Amino acid sequence: MYPTDKIDQWHSGQGCWNHINSDDWNNWGWHLRNRLSSKEQIEEFINLTDDECIGLDVSKNKLLVSITPHFFNLIDPDNVNCPVRKQLIPTGKEGNTLSYENPDPVGEESSMVVPGLVHRYPDRVLFLTTDRCGAYCRYCTRSRLVSNAQGYGFHPNFEENLDYIRKHTEIRDVLLSGGDPLLLSDAKLSYLLSELSEISHVEFVRIGSRLPVFLPQRITGNLIDALQKHPNVWMSIHVNHPKECTFELRDACFKLTRAGTPLGNQSVLLKGINDDLDVMKGLIHRLLMMKVRPYYLYQCDLVPGSSHFRTPVTKGIEIIEGLRGTTTGYAVPQFVIDAPGGGGKIPINPNFINEVKGTAWELRNFEGKTFTYHSTE
Repeated sequence: MYPTDKIDQWHSGQGCWNHINSDDWNNWGWHLRNRLSSKEQIEEFINLTDDECIGLDVSKNKLLVSITPHFFNLIDPDNVNCPVRKQLIPTGKEGNTLSYENPDPVGEESSMVVPGLVHRYPDRVLFLTTDRCGAYCRYCTRSRLVSNAQGYGFHPNFEENLDYIRKHTEIRDVLLSGGDPLLLSDAKLSYLLSELSEISHVEFVRIGSRLPVFLPQRITGNLIDALQKHPNVWMSIHVNHPKECTFELRDACFKLTRAGTPLGNQSVLLKGINDDLDVMKGLIHRLLMMKVRPYYLYQCDLVPGSSHFRTPVTKGIEIIEGLRGTTTGYAVPQFVIDAPGGGGKIPINPNFINEVKGTAWELRNFEGKTFTYHSTE
């Protein structure tokens, strides 16, 4: 576990890229062009373990490795248990697949009405825009598709997707995801949002992106202009550990919220990374300081080769119970399991109901004290 005495530190700086001029460092295109994606590039900066070297070989046919310089700076080169390192640098454990793991762990393919468009819930669709990300998380739910290491061959047809949404008036909510939609050019993102804004039954658009975390330099004035092409855009970012909350991410979040984009966060519960009450509390407090509402805490999906990341479900319940009553309610995320096979997100909560007798509900609070509430019949 990452030492809890470090969770209150803000991180920043160019680290091992101090020789790079500020114009390049602040250019998101420079970061994309200089991502670390091979064993040789990574070994220029940190000493890889034998297990990591095996993992880098396994990853070539599973999920490619790619890490932006900004995010790579957060890796502790002397600590193999660094929470950033464990999320981005593979180990040999990725080669271990259990019988119940599935390349499509939450059943998206069965609800894909046209290539790249998933219509699972009645009033909303998932619009997959690309198979590329700024960096590749080793527990990625869409590792079958993302990076194309497995030869998925993802080729979305935006016009076909938009046409489906136009014809289905029950759709009021569109989630742009991927891959990472913020890797689209400003012009392409602006076009998508403009087209969606012309569909009267689409009430709002959500963007799911980890790019502000991997690459906060992406949050430019031009991007914000593109986001405003639809009158009601929300964004969910993905932060798993307080160490990821850099000054640069904070500033990027402030830019987005000042421009009118509400922000939420989705974390994945990960063994040895954030499966600790103090670490999770440090994360959610940091998020609120950045104007980001903690939204979901996901139980790690049954992705092939991800068992070393998964915790018992009881650990997530324990963390939520530990947060309840000890911090503001705004900070407590909803713990969910995205059900295998396409069942959707199912809330998993601590049980605060001791007993129900007729109209009398005996409840337990965060201190373990019991109280009775009389319900109407």
